[in-house]
Amino acid sequence: MAIVKTKTPIPEQPVEERIKNFDEVALGYTEEQALIEASRCLQCKDAPCVKGCPVNIDIPGFIRLIKEKKYDEAIKKIKESNNLPATTGRVCPQETQCEALCTLKKVGEPVAIGRLERFVADYELNKGYEIPPIVKKYDKKVAVVGSGPAGLTVAGDLARIGIEVSIFEAFHEPGGVLIYGIPEFRLPKRIVRAEVEYIKSLGVEIFTNVVVGRSVTIDELLKEYDAVFIGTGAGAPQFLNIPGENLIGIYSANEFLTRVNLMKAYKFPEYDTPIKIGKIVGVIGGGNVAMDAARTALRLGAKEVHILYRRTEEEMPARYEEIVHAKEEGIIFNFLVSPVKFVGDEKGHLIGIELQRMTLGEPDGSGRRRPIPIEGSNFVFPIDMAIVAIGTVPNPLISMTTPDLSVNKNGTILIDKETGKTSKDRVFAGGDVASGSATVINAMGAGKVAAKSIFKLLTEE
Repeated sequence: MAIVKTKTPIPEQPVEERIKNFDEVALGYTEEQALIEASRCLQCKDAPCVKGCPVNIDIPGFIRLIKEKKYDEAIKKIKESNNLPATTGRVCPQETQCEALCTLKKVGEPVAIGRLERFVADYELNKGYEIPPIVKKYDKKVAVVGSGPAGLTVAGDLARIGIEVSIFEAFHEPGGVLIYGIPEFRLPKRIVRAEVEYIKSLGVEIFTNVVVGRSVTIDELLKEYDAVFIGTGAGAPQFLNIPGENLIGIYSANEFLTRVNLMKAYKFPEYDTPIKIGKIVGVIGGGNVAMDAARTALRLGAKEVHILYRRTEEEMPARYEEIVHAKEEGIIFNFLVSPVKFVGDEKGHLIGIELQRMTLGEPDGSGRRRPIPIEGSNFVFPIDMAIVAIGTVPNPLISMTTPDLSVNKNGTILIDKETGKTSKDRVFAGGDVASGSATVINAMGAGKVAAKSIFKLLTEE
């Protein structure tokens, strides 16, 4: 049988339609398309793809079950390692992880692992999920702080093996960055809510509107629980610290996306969360968050949306798929420019941004070529709204109220990466709060490490 060198295309909303709505762009495989794509898998005995998966899904195993049309068994196989497959099937950067190591890459495109994962996850969501039996229950309780991907993973893994788990979430709805940070057109809220319900079905209790560090401290939780996992993410935005950053019309990407995603500003006035969109929007940054913010601004009525990035497209950390979608939708990319200051009018409203042209030098600590300013190249670029998407750091509330919890200069919690242990006894951490901004699947991988360590701590005699 001849090897098919290209992926089976995934159906998508037409560009002219999707830029006017917040419905999901990628529509998912049909059964016929999934079977065609699954047939491309070579079923390699050494399974190099698994080595690229932060949660070690048995990828050949679940794809083989798709080939055999055993979809119920396929989703069970995935859920042995991953509690949130419908989410990761949509937002996981498979192209730089499992698919990057696929043997088929030697002759063409890798197997579309993420699309197949989404197919069986959506099959289960449509059919209804099964609750796995809990063989043994332990008289142990764990508190999980934060209901993002790391926290949900820890909670799900521990609950499935008989540990009682309570999640404490600061917002009014669980899901963390999956709910407040990723737009509806990339990850529908119904998907996140369904996967949260699955976690709850395992016996996990979720308390919302609880700000740990204010409503209750880590030390207070330790009096009631046998161990605590901190998975609060990195939700505090970083700023440029340049003149004019307090002008009216400048948002952090965090505020902008939280207003739109969690507080439903895109449904104003049905939801009373106003958000003003400029005519010409500049988004500063080159990651997935920058793409999300730019594409969201476009859908909310901006006439022009510009990405302003200090390197070139080759160095952009955003997923290739997101860059392609942004270009298709009319987002304008401006490379090798760096903000110097924001320009305002006499009433304090943003009217422009002064940029300096850059050139690229030798690679820096990130492995990407370092941007070097070109003297005398400054110019003013007219915009009336700016969104700053240059990264995030953890909120310092927990570290400020837990004095014996060690953090680094950026506020990320210091952990043993092999175990997830912090400097504080019986306290573990993982995800962006310990690593800095990273991917959903990396946060889940850290959650799995911590869950194993917590179980070992609580059950060893």
